Amino acid sequence: MQNNDEQGSPSAGTEAGENAYRPQAVEAAAQQYWAAERAYEVTEDASRPKFYCLSMLPYPSGALHMGHVRNYTIGDVISRFQRMQGRNVLQPMGWDAFGLPAENAAIKNKTAPAKWTYANIEHMRGQLKSLGYAIDWSREFATCRPDYYVHEQRMFVRLMKKGIAYRKNSVVNWDPVDQTVLANEQVIDGRGWRTGALVEKREIPQWFLKITDYAQELLDGLDTLPGWPDAVKTMQRNWIGRSEGLEIHFAVDGEADPLTVFTTRPDTLMGVTFVSIAGEHPLALKAAGNNPALAAFLAELRQGGVSEAELETQEKRGMATGLFAIHPVTGDKVPVWVANFVLMGYGTGAVMAVPGHDERDFEFAGKYGLPIRQVIAVEGESYDATRWQEWYGDKTRADMRVVNSGVLDGKNYRQAFDTIAEVLGKDGKGERRVNYRLRDWGVSRQRYWGCPIPVIRCAKCGDLPVPEDQLPVLLPEDVADVYSKGGGVQSPIKADPEWRKTTCPECGGAAERETDTFDTFMESSWYYARYTSPGAAEQVDGRANYWLPVDQYIGGIEHAILHLLYFRFYHKLMRDAGLVQSDEPATNLLCQGMVIAETFYRENADGSKDWINPADVEIQRDDKARVVGALLKADGQPVLIGGTEKMSKSKNNGVDPQSMVGKFGADTVRLFSMFAAPPEQSLEWSEAGVEGMARFLRRFWREVTTHASQPDHPVVDPAALDAGQKALRRQLHETIQKVGDDFGRRHAFNTAIAALMELLNALGKFNDMSDQGRAVRHEALEAMVLLLNPVTPHLSHALWQVLGHPETVLETLPWPAVDESALVRDSLTLAVQVNGKLRGTIEVPASASKDEAEAVARAHPQVLAYLEGLTVRKVIVVPGKIVNIVAG
Repeated sequence: MQNNDEQGSPSAGTEAGENAYRPQAVEAAAQQYWAAERAYEVTEDASRPKFYCLSMLPYPSGALHMGHVRNYTIGDVISRFQRMQGRNVLQPMGWDAFGLPAENAAIKNKTAPAKWTYANIEHMRGQLKSLGYAIDWSREFATCRPDYYVHEQRMFVRLMKKGIAYRKNSVVNWDPVDQTVLANEQVIDGRGWRTGALVEKREIPQWFLKITDYAQELLDGLDTLPGWPDAVKTMQRNWIGRSEGLEIHFAVDGEADPLTVFTTRPDTLMGVTFVSIAGEHPLALKAAGNNPALAAFLAELRQGGVSEAELETQEKRGMATGLFAIHPVTGDKVPVWVANFVLMGYGTGAVMAVPGHDERDFEFAGKYGLPIRQVIAVEGESYDATRWQEWYGDKTRADMRVVNSGVLDGKNYRQAFDTIAEVLGKDGKGERRVNYRLRDWGVSRQRYWGCPIPVIRCAKCGDLPVPEDQLPVLLPEDVADVYSKGGGVQSPIKADPEWRKTTCPECGGAAERETDTFDTFMESSWYYARYTSPGAAEQVDGRANYWLPVDQYIGGIEHAILHLLYFRFYHKLMRDAGLVQSDEPATNLLCQGMVIAETFYRENADGSKDWINPADVEIQRDDKARVVGALLKADGQPVLIGGTEKMSKSKNNGVDPQSMVGKFGADTVRLFSMFAAPPEQSLEWSEAGVEGMARFLRRFWREVTTHASQPDHPVVDPAALDAGQKALRRQLHETIQKVGDDFGRRHAFNTAIAALMELLNALGKFNDMSDQGRAVRHEALEAMVLLLNPVTPHLSHALWQVLGHPETVLETLPWPAVDESALVRDSLTLAVQVNGKLRGTIEVPASASKDEAEAVARAHPQVLAYLEGLTVRKVIVVPGKIVNIVAG
């Protein structure tokens, strides 16, 4: 059999003859068959175990990128493998279709976001189908369709009635260019993530969902998810941020209401030398009323974002309010300062400052000349204010004690905590509290292309939910005219008084609709459940409890906090509404790595860079294949080589999946995506690597078609096999065992493919044309077709027919079974070492004892040569692996 690797593209002209592998023809035929058979449409079947495999739904940007290909190929490999285990597998697809990119593109192109979105969906659906994914397309939906978003409107109405959805004024990050609120994670170095505009603080009315009511359950639920990555669970735990402490009330001189702070370190209460409050705190606003300088400072603080990350890194700034808080134990007056690092939206908007043991307070106190007092000491060490973190950070240190604190002196953290809690509790000045870093989910956005919030605003009756029989509140889709007139980012529904007009459901008077729309995380928080119940009159129906929870969820780790936390929260809302029975939405989570590629550029005179796509660059190599330069194909002139980075439009290093499918075929692209790296790690794109996968598939095609052209295919008789036949069959069944484990348990697709490549290499060297030789070859090739099917389904579909089987969906066939008897070895190859260095190998019967293995090893000619003149002191035999002779 031939075993040479061919060069060049497999798309056309690389192999002659009618049996050449032509991926485009093979893939078109398979896809047509699957579509005609409706092969991947599924229904509930209580007689079979179910498996719900879901990849995060794509945004219809207009084109797939290699990150999509990797994500959906991982899901497809798992889905197809699980089908071959006999499971009833659901793998659906939909479109996360609302959001700013569509609206901004529509404004730029003076069209309607709906038209742009639906056109992109059509194109991307075709791209996904060209990759041969085993998707149940009968369940497809776009989240911008009323028959989808009506259900989240109905849920919101019900949550309003339960008090879980509410409206309040909130200080937010405001992007002045996009004219909308940004989440903290969307503010980067004080600028909007899309526009780069300087973010402003604004106080505006916002709609919220009380995710904080579920904080403890969300935290506890992480312990029930062993199939989720530890990194994701750690990020969620930190984001929820449970802390136990005291809520302490400081009276304010001249004010009726106390100033309340929350602290996890009440043992340091006697070290408080000032209190810091947020610029939006009512006390700050009141103090600014007759203090122009303070009013001007508060105006300055309204610039910039409100994320904790930003506040941690910026210069600490503040101003005295002129007010004084009364220490709840000593009665001393401590000044109240406005500080730019205190957020009104976190906790009470006030912080007791202990500069002797807190880095931020220490920096602030030093800048403004405020007192610093030591109240924590470590036995045997002198106090150094710059070492606060070492002492303060570990409150459980056995040698740490409270000092300079009266009744608390000499106590450790826990003793001091309990004592001060008792003291303050008796006087009504403090109480124990459990707090969470998590804040309620702000779900309203001020832009147009989103689901309308189903609320009616009446001057007499207030904010009322839209009656359920009036749902959905429809978003008008034909708004191109608004944008063609240069309407900018003004929301068409905010600008249209006719759309806003409605009638109050309580008093019957004139009223207006809410013109804010939902954050698009709302749609992506429950989409997984809708797939289970297509056409249901409610959000989901009884079919959901057959499919849920999702058995395998797949998506990037960048979604660890926001999407995955809201995803878990919304599932609990549906559970509490009686819609689903499970507590968590997904049992297992796989976070795939990024797809990265080389970057190339030229520098402009002004120092800026023109990024050049890798497809337009020719790499130069030396005689040892090392990269020494790069040329732009268009002009033959040099370009600079940048780093290897995530594929992105900004660096112009993306690779068009469609061009790769057109050049190499979908199966080759799928195979490379699974082989180049473990799924959790970054995958470096390499067209040379893709070409290597194409050569492997051509070799396999040739191996099968050549074998199939022979007149007959005898059946394996294990008792009649010679040593060479047994060795190949043993490798086959070891490969079946490994690939099954790699696909099913480990998700180590790269090592599974490597094992199949090794098996093909062994087949290429196996020239036994006897009856049993051809029988073993036939068994191996049939098994390989099935083992490769999850990754290269089109090729497997075609080759299964080449091997004489009827046209079929391979996933309905069982996964190849391991013949345990084939794994039994008659003999073993052992390594022989002398003083730890390999000196040869020996072949011994599988039943050989340690003494027999030692005798054969010591008789080996090379070993005898190394032992000459030495005395054997010890022999270590590791059964089945090694003989190590220690001599001196």
